[in-house]
Amino acid sequence: MMVAVATLGPLGRLPAPGTWGSAAGLLWWFLLVDPIRARHGLGHQVAFCLLVVLAAVFLCGAAAALIGRKDPPEVILDEAACMPLVFMGLQGLTLPWVLVGFLLFRLLDIAKPLGIARLQRLPSGLGIVADDLAAALVANGALHLLMVFLGSVA
Repeated sequence: MMVAVATLGPLGRLPAPGTWGSAAGLLWWFLLVDPIRARHGLGHQVAFCLLVVLAAVFLCGAAAALIGRKDPPEVILDEAACMPLVFMGLQGLTLPWVLVGFLLFRLLDIAKPLGIARLQRLPSGLGIVADDLAAALVANGALHLLMVFLGSVA
């Protein structure tokens, strides 16, 4: 059961599983996380996202242990759990800005610049999730800056 949750069922076995996990996270953000902000405010949204990320640390670590690999590529709950953080604190996003955020997150998750790669060395689920968390936070900062400097151009 833990492996099924951490792989998001069959999505983790598709080609480019991290992209599918990120896409699932985008859907998760759109259907649940953003409406929490709209109804209850940013504080509730942040608290909810942190709880989901903490659960992902546990579930990804347990699934990796069951699979027998440190960071199996099919474990994509980390991408799904962290993707909503890309859009934290941003309101009125248009589709082009959402696509920019998605692409920024994927680029940072794949390239792992700015010391993000070192986070994977952390033990168990923490190492699996920490690099995605860092990528999401850097993407969030970059998206905020782009939106300030470019306005509604995208």
